[in-house]
Amino acid sequence: MISARHGDRMWAVAIAAGLWGTSALMREPLSAVLPAPTIVFYEHAVIALCLSPWILPAFRALAAAGRRTVLAMAVVGGGSSAGATTLFTLAFTTGDPITPQVLQKMQPLFAIVLAVLVLGERLRPRFALYAVPALAGAWLLAFPDPLAVSVSNAKGTALALGAALLWACGTVLGRLAGAALAPVHVTTVRFTIALPVALAICGATGSSLAVGAAQVPLLLALALIPGLAALSLYYWGLGRTAASRATLAELSFPLVSAVVGVALLGAEPAWSQWAGMAVVLAAVTAMALARGSAAPTGVRAPEPARQPAAPSAS
Repeated sequence: MISARHGDRMWAVAIAAGLWGTSALMREPLSAVLPAPTIVFYEHAVIALCLSPWILPAFRALAAAGRRTVLAMAVVGGGSSAGATTLFTLAFTTGDPITPQVLQKMQPLFAIVLAVLVLGERLRPRFALYAVPALAGAWLLAFPDPLAVSVSNAKGTALALGAALLWACGTVLGRLAGAALAPVHVTTVRFTIALPVALAICGATGSSLAVGAAQVPLLLALALIPGLAALSLYYWGLGRTAASRATLAELSFPLVSAVVGVALLGAEPAWSQWAGMAVVLAAVTAMALARGSAAPTGVRAPEPARQPAAPSAS
């Protein structure tokens, strides 16, 4: 745990998370005039270009890291980056600009379940204390009338939750890859692999790569501000910020998202959606703040394999 007396950077985490909350300012108007795969391709192209000085060292490190790490990064780049961002962008075309961003906070729950399946961690009944309220809050948030679910609302919710699930895969597999690669190499490989995948998605969906001059500033802003700048600031701040304090700082993300959606994009959430937002944030935050206990999130790490006893000398 890192003390504020030793250079705590909670403020940097809060600013980075707040920058993520501004993505709707660019993503929603772009979604009105460009296909989602086109937006995602240019978003990744700009970031990959900025990271180009690290591409060769990153892929040398990847080649030396072994097949398991290569497969993990292939999924992170292709699915958790290109695929998830495409689903997330599509969610803006089917509903309000707040819901997709707040539903992204469901990612930790998905990551825990995937950690059980992939990393061998074990769930305990306590996990339900966080998961059930979070799922109930997500339902309230997703549907203005929780008892009358429409196809359009369900589609937007499915897209947003699909993105959160893929990002959760990236969290778990990125943890595996991070054991063998430096953080800058993980980031560089992720966006470099994602770029051709994003291009393939454009081709498979028939999405044109043509963009107008009016969209270029928005695409650059989307890639550089809530993308590269926020990510760089976040990891810089996280290096000197306790996990519990970082979790509180990250609340600036949904708060900024809500302010941007209501004040600048004309969103009008129902009272039940505001309530759902509060429940989701409370459940996920409580789960993160409980990390100091023996089984903080109702998940227990797998027991280490027992080594055979050394033969005694005769």
